[in-house]
Amino acid sequence: MTTSDKLLLTIIMALITFVPATAQYKLVWADEFDYDGAPDPNVWQPEKGFVRNHEDQWYQGENAYCKGGYLIIEAKKERIKNPNYKPGSNNWKESREYAEYTSASIITRGRKSFRYGRCEMRAKIDTRQGLWPAFWTLGEKGEWPDNGEIDIMEFYRGMLLANLAWGSNERYKPVWNTNRKLISTFNDPGWSSRFHIWRMDWDENSIKIYVDDTLMASQEQSKAVNAKNKDITPFKQPHYLLLGMALGGDNGGDLSGTDFPARFEVDYVRVYQKQ
Repeated sequence: MTTSDKLLLTIIMALITFVPATAQYKLVWADEFDYDGAPDPNVWQPEKGFVRNHEDQWYQGENAYCKGGYLIIEAKKERIKNPNYKPGSNNWKESREYAEYTSASIITRGRKSFRYGRCEMRAKIDTRQGLWPAFWTLGEKGEWPDNGEIDIMEFYRGMLLANLAWGSNERYKPVWNTNRKLISTFNDPGWSSRFHIWRMDWDENSIKIYVDDTLMASQEQSKAVNAKNKDITPFKQPHYLLLGMALGGDNGGDLSGTDFPARFEVDYVRVYQKQ
């Protein structure tokens, strides 16, 4: 082998050795939101009405729209009559005659799901009191929480959260891996005014969640097994995506001092698979 051949081999081996981790992945799907109007109906469907967590908002599709290269989920203070209202009902979805706020949650259930890989979102979130933006996934099979929940990004009451949930021995009672980080600990007064990248790396062995390359949560697959419903594998099945901004409810907090509208702005959502 000549000296030049050895040099060439050394360069090739160095390139192989220092290939970045992202080169392991291939982009398999993305929504760049580079169109105007409603989110792509072939991918996203809007949730409607009062949905979960005793939240204050009425979900409606018109509060999610694409403009200027972004998906905008806009929460408004406006009164909407509840068509499901029943005087005297003990069901929170029926006991309120009106919703005082509107917002949107769009999901890919039945249209787009994936198992394993890297899921990434670049977004800017409003971190004022009472707001509850989230980017999360749910498993296709099984009732909650046996189907598995992954909260890639969740915010309320000054905290970023990255959580995972699966089934316990009791129906509808999850086992949580909950991780919180106060926005104030970033020591960046302008943090909420900028875009950030949330990422989930997920394979058959573990799930890791990051914000701007800072690890927020880690979960070993071997320890995330439903205690009772073992026929459902919460994190070894396909999951679909949810993007939305809730208001108030069980965790969001007091909305009375917050001015509206409020926006959750998403630059893109991308899904990669290992080659």
